[in-house]
Amino acid sequence: MKGKFIVIEGIDGCGKTTQIEELSKWLPNSGLLKKGSKLITTREPGGSNLGKRLRGLILDNNENNKPSSLAELLLYSADRAEHVSKIISPALNNNDWVISDRFSDSTLAYQGYGRNINLEIIKNIESIVCQGESPDLTFFLEISPEESLFRRKNEIPDRIESEGIKFLQKVNEGFKIIAKEKKWTVISASQNIKTISNQIKENILNNFSNKK
Repeated sequence: MKGKFIVIEGIDGCGKTTQIEELSKWLPNSGLLKKGSKLITTREPGGSNLGKRLRGLILDNNENNKPSSLAELLLYSADRAEHVSKIISPALNNNDWVISDRFSDSTLAYQGYGRNINLEIIKNIESIVCQGESPDLTFFLEISPEESLFRRKNEIPDRIESEGIKFLQKVNEGFKIIAKEKKWTVISASQNIKTISNQIKENILNNFSNKK
């Protein structure tokens, strides 16, 4: 039996990192993990050793280093292929649980809906790089693009975060479409941290408490 794979998606500033930290404290003591199983938390891009180097290339805000949209897509895909091969699949096959800050649908939202790359091309590439792995449960932490920019107003943005409100609106609409198609659990990220955390935990318990 494989472990469980949980992904948290959403535009920048929605609180993914905070909620993964909350889950990493709660899940090991929740009674859901089998004896000897571990919880692995990871992210994209940058979950593997090679991915950390690719993350630097992808998010570099130097205009002279800006990749084309297609090159950007392929860099994300290379990161994911390595992430699945070296981190996600080995953990799941070991009956461990994996929580990832983003997975393949972020590429569909950002490079597909955001960059206007053909969605079928992206899906075909992802069918290769995901190597059969897909989340057991995906949470979409939903905030408006305006709220996203407000929350990050004092941060130094990376290249993707610097794209501006119109790009972010397209990405956010893409996430909404994907969430509806794939029946994700959608949670308003405008609520306080504890309320969001409790909703995520309740959903995980409802989905997995009888499926250990």
